[in-house]
Order: sequence, then structure tokens, then C-alpha cells
Amino acid sequence: MGVAATIVIIIYVLRLFSLQLSSDDYKLRADSNAFLHRIQFPARGAITDRRGKLLVYNQPAYDIMVVMKEQVGIDTLDLCRSLGITRDWYERRMVEIKDKRRNPGYSPNTQQLFMSQLSVKEFSQFQEKLFRFPGFYTQKRSIRQYTGPYAAHILGDVGEVSPADIEADSYYRSGDYIGTQGIERSYEKQLRGIKGSEILLRDVQGRIKGRYQDGRFDQQPIPGKNLTLSIDLELQKLGERLMRNKLGSIVAIEPATGEILCMVSSPSFDPRTMVGRQRGKKHRELSQDPMKPLLNRAIMGLYPPGSTFKTSQALTFLQEGIINPQTAFPCSHGFHFKGLKVGCHGHGSPLPLVPAIGTSCNGYFCWGLYYMLGNRTKYHSVQEAMTRWKDHMVAMGFGYKLGVDLPGEKRGMIPNAEFYDKAYKGSWSGLTVISISIGQGEVTLTPLQIANLCATIANRGWFITPHIVKEIQDDEIDTLYTRRRYTNVSPVHYRTVVEGMQRAVEGGTCHAARNPWYITCGKTGTAQNRGHDHSVFMGFAPRDNPQIAVAVYVENGGWGANYGVPLGALMMEQYINGHLSPESEQKAETFANKTISYGSYAR
Repeated sequence: MGVAATIVIIIYVLRLFSLQLSSDDYKLRADSNAFLHRIQFPARGAITDRRGKLLVYNQPAYDIMVVMKEQVGIDTLDLCRSLGITRDWYERRMVEIKDKRRNPGYSPNTQQLFMSQLSVKEFSQFQEKLFRFPGFYTQKRSIRQYTGPYAAHILGDVGEVSPADIEADSYYRSGDYIGTQGIERSYEKQLRGIKGSEILLRDVQGRIKGRYQDGRFDQQPIPGKNLTLSIDLELQKLGERLMRNKLGSIVAIEPATGEILCMVSSPSFDPRTMVGRQRGKKHRELSQDPMKPLLNRAIMGLYPPGSTFKTSQALTFLQEGIINPQTAFPCSHGFHFKGLKVGCHGHGSPLPLVPAIGTSCNGYFCWGLYYMLGNRTKYHSVQEAMTRWKDHMVAMGFGYKLGVDLPGEKRGMIPNAEFYDKAYKGSWSGLTVISISIGQGEVTLTPLQIANLCATIANRGWFITPHIVKEIQDDEIDTLYTRRRYTNVSPVHYRTVVEGMQRAVEGGTCHAARNPWYITCGKTGTAQNRGHDHSVFMGFAPRDNPQIAVAVYVENGGWGANYGVPLGALMMEQYINGHLSPESEQKAETFANKTISYGSYAR
């Protein structure tokens, strides 16, 4: 009994000592009813283009917060009039706040978001009446602002967190904001910063009386990191102007770095309309538009690459020893063999490789694939030959996501032997799949992948994963965006293909891309479609020490020379020269005013 009594006394003394000598931090928790803990939101990082031009910044905004336990008995009609809302909206919002499925972690004792993103003017008007509404508080934060109507698919936007966001990351609570698309999404953790907090004293009526111990226990927020993007705003503006009233994409890459100089997806939208309390309504309107302006066609659009793909076939046939630069194949208005015909436009025949690229000869590349898949000296079966072909395509950046630092990238389609075995029950040959040699059939790529193919050729056999962010404040970009990735093809073969692409500009299908300032290399594509053909072009310049590689894809634009070549040439001129000549500016305005009719479009 004596031991037990001694233990009880010791516990009592220790407890009394703890209560008497406890820290201010303990007292703070014990007296929590006298304090208001308020989150201090960090400023989100600013975003600029590669030349320092501001693209995204912050503007002050205010949220109305409510502590449900404290707001009982207020004049709700007066509150609604003061905030310019209806009674129905008020009642719906109160139900939403209490719904733990929508608002995980709800507590009637803590601040909950009632109404978000009031302007400075709205806040000032409400602040004067705030004393009438116990349980309601204001909280300062910032709202995103975009300097212009450009680069919406790159920049993305910011919206209120979902329950899934809150569950996935303990940083967030109901009412917080998160990047939902574009760079705002993929670099959310760098941009958002770190929250701070402040502790305010309240009197018995709940009125704020000041900061607890002059802010001794406050934590200052840490601003988000600023981002410098790789895009050139002037080039982006030109691309969006040229693609006005058209569907498709323009992507330009700096070959030496993999930095994306512009990424145009058309149609687009004005990112300035996707801010504030009207964001939800605007997003619904855009999502219901049959032209799909929210779709980033540059990385999500899956298209047949058409004749731009012939360059990858030439490289593969050269590396595999199926052809050499002098190998010539016949083309009598196309490939004709065993009753199979793949048409082609008129040109000289037979042709070796360089002029075949220059004139975009279908017959040449059909023969090349036929001989590769049918070569039983080099490959034991058509399946083995097809696997080797597929491996080359994958090494060139096709069939899988490249890894661009934007959400939503699609992988495209590169068929393999298993695909055709299943489709044709094991009975197939090069003739069965001949259309893939000219970028048709089952092959699909994104415009980004086409641009990356062009950058790889410009580099004579390697590329760096394309990326949008050039620099992160006080941090390094991912090494994925600094490492070279090599294909399986020798640089000597790339030099042959470069010669063919130069021939295409100087006297072939890309002749409209010629200019007096630098040597351009290009390749057209006319991708067959159920409707009007797609107009495709890829090119780089200058030929040596290239500064830009560009891909243009205009849906239903017809021949590659109709839209692809002139638009690509204008983009290269703008970037290399820093401006358009008067003649080119006139041409740019002409194309900007051209409209392609898509009828009741749905893709």
C-alpha cells in the first residue's frame, strides 16, 4: 500500500509541476478558444518566357472564411445582400461545407472556406460590415493573372482542390488552390511555396484583438519558386496567329537543348478567363465545345505522320543495310506489286535515296520496307524483322511518351509483331503492312514527336527530352531534361537524310521554305484522312548548327505544301531573324485570315 501511495503522490506532483511550469506553447493549446489560428498563404511563383517576359503573376484577392460553431444566429439575409449572393446559394454552400465527402476533415470549430477570391473592391465593401457577422472572417491570398491571351495549354490554370487532391497530399485542405493543367499542374510543388500561420487573440465576443505575443509563434510563408519557361513569347504569338480558325498544332524545339520554343494547339482559349469565381462556368463552356479547345493537340493529338515519317524509314533501312544511298527503286506513279498499289505523284524513276526524300517518293519507301520485312538472310522471320523495325522506332522517340514536363502526354502508336500476329492470325508479310512505311496505317504520332524527330535529325542522331521549363529559381531542372538520348542509327546515315531534306527545300516538295538568309532542311507530309487530307511539315534551320526544329500539323489542310511548309518557314524566320520581313509579314497575315471549315467537327 505504501508503494502504491508513493507512486500516486509522485504522479500528482509531476502533473502539478507540468501545469505550473508548462511552456507558452502548452498554454496556447489549452486556451485555444481565445485564439484564432489563421493560415498565411504563400505567393505563388511567377512565370516568364525565355527572355524574361512576364507571363503569369499574382494579384491580391480575399476569401471569406466561416467557423460554423460561431456563426449561429446571424442575419443571413443581411449577409447575402452584403456579399451579393442569393439565399439559395448561401444554403447550398453551407450544406457543401458540412459534407465530409466533399470536405474531408471538416470541423465546426475550425475555419472553412465560404466564398473565394473576392476582389479588393468587394473585400473593402464587406470588411466594413464584417462586425455584424460573428463567425465570419476574411483571409488574404493571391489570385493568378495572365498577361495575355497566349500559351493557355502550356501555362494551364489554378482551381480549387478536390477531395482526391486533399487525400493525396496532406499539404492541402478544403478551399485551397492547386494547378489543374499545364505548367501550373506539373510544377505545382515548386510554384505553390510553403504555407505560414499566425495566431490572433480574440475577446469573449470572438473579436480579433491583436497578435498573440506580438507574433512570436507566427510562421512566415515561403513564396513559391519562379519559373523561366523555354518558350519564346513572340514565336508563340506568331504560331497562334497563323493557326487562327484552323485545327492542329505547331511545335518548335531548340535541337541542342530540347527546349520547346513554342507549343501551339488550335483552337485555344484565353487563360485570363480561367481565373476567379467564373472559372468553373468558363471551364464547363470550353469542355462542351465540339472543337475541344481544352485539348492540347501538341501532346494529346494522335495523327498519322504521313511522309514526314519517311525520314525514320530511310534511317532504319540504311542502318540495317537494306539500302545504301545509291540504292534506287522504281516508282511508276506508285508502288505496284502482286496486285497491290500505293499511289504516288509523278516524278523521275528509278530514284536513289536523296532525291527520293526530296520528291517524297512513296514507291521508294514501300520497296524499302518490303525488302526489310522479307529479308530471310538477315532475319529468321517477318516477326524478327518487325521487332527490329519497332526497336528503331522506339529509340527515335515513338510509341511511348517522350516525357515532356506537361500533364496528359499521349504515347502514339507503333505496331509490333504481336499486334499483327493477333490481327492477321500469324499470316502476314511486308505487303500486308506496307502503308506504315509512308506514315499511314496503324502508325500515329503526336506533333511533339514529329518535332522531336526533326530535332534528332538536326542533331545527327540524338535528342534531349523536350521540355517547357528552362530554369527553376534556386533549383535544378530534372536531369531527364539535360541528358542526351541516342538512337540506334549511325550519324553518317543522318547526314544522308539531311542531304535529302535539303534537296526537298531547294528543288522538291518544300521549295516554298527557301530563303536568302540560311539553308533550310525540310520534309512535307500529306496524311490521308477520312475527310480532307492533313497538311504536315517538319523542318530545321540552319542546316549546320541548327537553332530551331519545327513541326506543323494542320487538320484537313490538304497537301503539305498548302499550309505546313509556308507556316513552318515563317516560324523559322521569326525565330532565327527575330522578326519577319515585310513580304513574310504580308504572307503571315494572309494565312492568319484563312479559315478551314470543319463542319460538325468531333474528334
